[in-house]
Amino acid sequence: MRRFSLKSLISEAFNAHQGWERQWRTPEPKAAYDAVIVGGGGHGLATAYYLAKEHGITNIAVIEKGWLGGGNTGRNTTIIRSNYLYEESEAIYEHAMKLWAGLSQELNYNVMYSQRGVLMLAHNSHDVQSFKRHVYANRLAGIDNEWLTPDEAKEFCPPLNISPDLRYPIVGAALQRRGGVARHDAVAWGFARGADAMGVDILQNCEVTGFRRDAGGAIEGVETSKGYIATRRVGVVAAGHTSVVMARAGLRMPLESFPLQALVSEPVKPVFPCVVMSNAVHAYISQSDKGELVIGAGTDQYISYSQQGGLHVPIHTLDAICELFPQFSRMRMLRSWGGIVDVTPDRSPIIGKTPIPGLYVNCGWGTGGFKATPGSGNVFAWTIAKGEPHPINAPFTLDRFRTGRLIDEAAAAAVAH
Repeated sequence: MRRFSLKSLISEAFNAHQGWERQWRTPEPKAAYDAVIVGGGGHGLATAYYLAKEHGITNIAVIEKGWLGGGNTGRNTTIIRSNYLYEESEAIYEHAMKLWAGLSQELNYNVMYSQRGVLMLAHNSHDVQSFKRHVYANRLAGIDNEWLTPDEAKEFCPPLNISPDLRYPIVGAALQRRGGVARHDAVAWGFARGADAMGVDILQNCEVTGFRRDAGGAIEGVETSKGYIATRRVGVVAAGHTSVVMARAGLRMPLESFPLQALVSEPVKPVFPCVVMSNAVHAYISQSDKGELVIGAGTDQYISYSQQGGLHVPIHTLDAICELFPQFSRMRMLRSWGGIVDVTPDRSPIIGKTPIPGLYVNCGWGTGGFKATPGSGNVFAWTIAKGEPHPINAPFTLDRFRTGRLIDEAAAAAVAH
């Protein structure tokens, strides 16, 4: 694969950019692979990339029933942070944060990672206690997080309304300065390009319809809409449809799938310097490089596989945004959409082996999947390659719902659930 560089860009500028090849191939499925990844989103593509790069397994197929990055990877609000409460969560999100820092150079693809800071607003005494607990826990783990007064929060984010007359007045905020955003499509494309360059086959518009198991119960292949593919290792990374895919293997997962909505405004010049999140009013906002205000809401309250939700949810979110940032009340919303988030009982992911030999799963990220993309793919690749969990994802086993060793991050998610 031809690398991007200043020299190549200048060269192509004089060639009307006619010399660039396709970023990845469109191959036909092989009869057999060393490993198959089900799900062509950020996590699945990152898994394939790290399997090839760090473990030397290149005979891999990434199977995607739609188009690459067309699920939650292309539907999220791109927030990146690692300020979670429990040590297990801190470890995996901080692992991802460190990988984000050099990801553009690693992939030779600009993922547009911007460390502009994530500001989490406190509106009452419970919020203050909870966020200060997070600040102290993060500092003990060597993760940056700091407490700000309302005036300091206003200084960091000038559009913020800190009037005491608000329905939910701001009484403080927690700030992770290394937090920020990235371009979701570029992340998927960068991992796809990198994996393809190492020989990974990316099979789009190809749905996994079933699994074949040998006499001992182990995986021996997958049935797809393009025919049977033999393999001894399958990693399922299908986000909101994980429970559907795993049911085809005879496994019932401890997951519920909910719609999660987001919307963007008309584009304007740079007016918003950071990411702001509010748990009490279930809203978060940032500004994209195109100038749009990117606004996210909490999950809808009903279970669904629909990529759309109830109108009252974004309306409630916009009411809150307009109170926190009154100057935005005159702006027009451009479009809205929804994704399907897979939520576990303890609001923490599942990454590891299943009771079926050769079948691995990476799911349950809820609303926090995008920020973990490189870290999730890195440790899941280790797990598939070695047949045992990486120390970072060892606590996130499926078995914890039987033993009771839960990782309850509901309070740290900063959204409605």
